[in-house]
Amino acid sequence: MAIPAIAVIVWMSMLGGYFFFCLIALFSGVALFEFYGLAEKKGAFPLKVLGLVAGFAVNGSFIYERSQVELFAWFETRGIRLSMFSQLQFLLVVLLVFLLAVLLTELFRQKGSAVLNAATTLFGVCIISLFFGTLIYVRELFPYGFPVHKFFPTSYAGDAELAMISRWGGYTIVSIFASIWMCDTAAYFGGVTFGRHKLFERVSPKKSWEGSLFGFVAALLTMIIARATVLDYLRLQDALVIGTIVGIFGQLGDLVESRFKRDAGVKDSSAIIPGHGGAYDRFDSLVFVAPIVYLYIDFVVLS
Repeated sequence: MAIPAIAVIVWMSMLGGYFFFCLIALFSGVALFEFYGLAEKKGAFPLKVLGLVAGFAVNGSFIYERSQVELFAWFETRGIRLSMFSQLQFLLVVLLVFLLAVLLTELFRQKGSAVLNAATTLFGVCIISLFFGTLIYVRELFPYGFPVHKFFPTSYAGDAELAMISRWGGYTIVSIFASIWMCDTAAYFGGVTFGRHKLFERVSPKKSWEGSLFGFVAALLTMIIARATVLDYLRLQDALVIGTIVGIFGQLGDLVESRFKRDAGVKDSSAIIPGHGGAYDRFDSLVFVAPIVYLYIDFVVLS
């Protein structure tokens, strides 16, 4: 099952656009549902439907610019001029409306603790939907937000340049996934073979410092290889920084989810993937990696 799933992820990452949005929105929605399940095991009653709808809207805000451009073009050909939110305004409106809706719902709701219900509902959307959504925006930076003049001799992006930019975007996403997967794999086998010193026994008894070091090195090497083969828009130091982000924060994301599961008294966030647990289990590293990589690529690499 893993090989077909990886093939689909790679294919949709390269396609980008609404295909990649649907992929991440699906992962995000399932992971959010699983997070709410963990919260319920601790006595909370999160507003699952409201949270899932808001989470989808938050994900949608990261592809909003593409939709806005296409809507403007469609209406302009018919002589109609639109007035729409900016991308940041849309995200802010979604979050504010969601916050107010949660608070007003809990005002009239009589089920469990209002504070706990509201907190888990809001927290889930922030750490799952918002953080997952930043990966959509990383992909949308190519070509939206891509500084053509910085990477091409002309400031005009023709078909060839746009195709190259789109490939870079797809390869960037695939490289992030590959770096996470290689980090997890190397950490596991390195820990099994050489693990002697416990990394964080209270949270994850099987993880070791030795395994963590193997995972960190694997993440670095994966990004260096990606830079040398398909990501030539990156400098070597950029590849090292992104590899470091994956190697450190990816493993921290894994530990955070392990802490949530241990607190809830479960081994996996769900059993949706036979033998592999849930979507949150499979993509817990991405929750931490995606927003930090986005900030680095947008504000440093492409600035």
